[in-house]
Amino acid sequence: MERIYVTGHRNPDTDSIVAAIGYAALRNATGDREYVAARLGHLSDETQMILGRFGFEPPVYVKDMRTQVQDLDFDTPPVLSEGVTVNSVWSAMEADKHISAIPIADEDGRLRGMMTAGTIAAYDIATIGDPALRDVPLFNILSVLEGQILSEGEEIVNAVSGEVVLALPHGAGVPLYRDRDTVLLCGDQPEILKKALEDGVRCVILCRAELPEELKAAAAGTLVISTPYDSLRAVRRVFQAIPVGRLTKGEEIEAFHLTDFIDDVKEVMTRSRYRSYPILDGDERVVGTLSRFHLIRPRRKKVVLVDHNELAQSVPGLDETEILEIIDHHRLADIQTQNPIYVRNEPVGSTCTIIAGMYQERGLMPSKKLAGLMAAAIVSDTVMFKSPTCTDRDRRMAERLANIAELSLPELGRFIFSASAPEDKPVGELLFTDFKEFHIAGHAFGISQITCMDSERHLKRKREFLELMAETKKKNGYSMMMLMLTDVLIEGSKILCLGGEDIFFQAFNVELQDNEAYLPGVMSRKKQVVPMLSALWG
Repeated sequence: MERIYVTGHRNPDTDSIVAAIGYAALRNATGDREYVAARLGHLSDETQMILGRFGFEPPVYVKDMRTQVQDLDFDTPPVLSEGVTVNSVWSAMEADKHISAIPIADEDGRLRGMMTAGTIAAYDIATIGDPALRDVPLFNILSVLEGQILSEGEEIVNAVSGEVVLALPHGAGVPLYRDRDTVLLCGDQPEILKKALEDGVRCVILCRAELPEELKAAAAGTLVISTPYDSLRAVRRVFQAIPVGRLTKGEEIEAFHLTDFIDDVKEVMTRSRYRSYPILDGDERVVGTLSRFHLIRPRRKKVVLVDHNELAQSVPGLDETEILEIIDHHRLADIQTQNPIYVRNEPVGSTCTIIAGMYQERGLMPSKKLAGLMAAAIVSDTVMFKSPTCTDRDRRMAERLANIAELSLPELGRFIFSASAPEDKPVGELLFTDFKEFHIAGHAFGISQITCMDSERHLKRKREFLELMAETKKKNGYSMMMLMLTDVLIEGSKILCLGGEDIFFQAFNVELQDNEAYLPGVMSRKKQVVPMLSALWG
């Protein structure tokens, strides 16, 4: 079953994570069991705390959505042991004409080589100049010849060696074989058979013939095998009895892994000449083979976007995916799709308000713990209903969810916003936990937001913040880099800003003093900050 990933934005906040969990649970509960909640970054302390309180595991972590080998409809030929016969490999190829190569593996399933029709043909031609068997397992020979042992002698034979000789009519006085180390194939030729047994030839293969009763005593020192094949077929088959591992030993192998990206695969293929490449899993075991034609129409990963619709905030490789739906409460941005899709964008304070409404529309009551989780996400994203993005619908939905979960919203708010970051927490974690990048009218800028009840404590680390902000601004080529310390108690935001001082003054009518300013009543990045900058930049 192909997965459909439900994912929020990068540097996810609580609303983004819970919206993904909630929507995946809704679709799975109504019969679509392939939906999986995903996240694009590490969880904030707040989100981890909320998930822990209501008994939820973090969504699966997805770093990249570019097409990988595992997304392709690659071939899955049989993976044969390095001990099987060359004949077994050829039979597997004949059974499926689409297969151009057979992977050869050891007992643990790890790759040892690749067998192709070309490899077999090259070996077959080589036997013309060197028609000899060297320690070929007896079981292999019996298998390819469909043979039976008629005589083995006193010693048990496990392997066969010797020059392969076909008993054809020959001139008088001309020896049929050179010495005892011979594998002689003959038909109903009693005189030749008698001479070979008297000379103690190592192995005799009787083709469509039996060992005469009077010669059984003479065969005591010779391995005698009978086969239903005629001499010409048997002589070709006997060479196909060698273990394939001998043909692949020391071979250089170009292999790919299930997690390799297609762009990287294409680059490797352009530098090599092989028709087929083995595919390995994370344990280095063979799972299939890949050819160039598999890359023509790759199967795209399927995604549902929640709490965002902007390319810069979404998963890397989004352009290689198939976007099925977008559920959001932000401004419409720049994501494009190949086909018409379902889009639900509503002017509310939290994506979870929309998700909870979809439960209601489907006639499905969320579980007690899921209702509590979504209520917490609404409280978090609306800053306990103080954000200007908050609507009556957010309040009513949070109250309904809290009632289902049997909890108090004021108590839940104190639980969420009283949690403060440890004094020794790295500035980088604080700055990028809830960070978003925007692109407007040729301007790129980043805004980080920390919602807290003690903004002054964070301002004690102002220098550290500004140093990292300056480094990030330069690295990413931003016009402006901003940090919002949104304080629930004072219902406003302390701002640290680098770049665009004139723009900041025009947007908020407040001058930055030593890169710092206070914006009373400003609680929302998406409704009170980004729109003002967008208006100035066009």
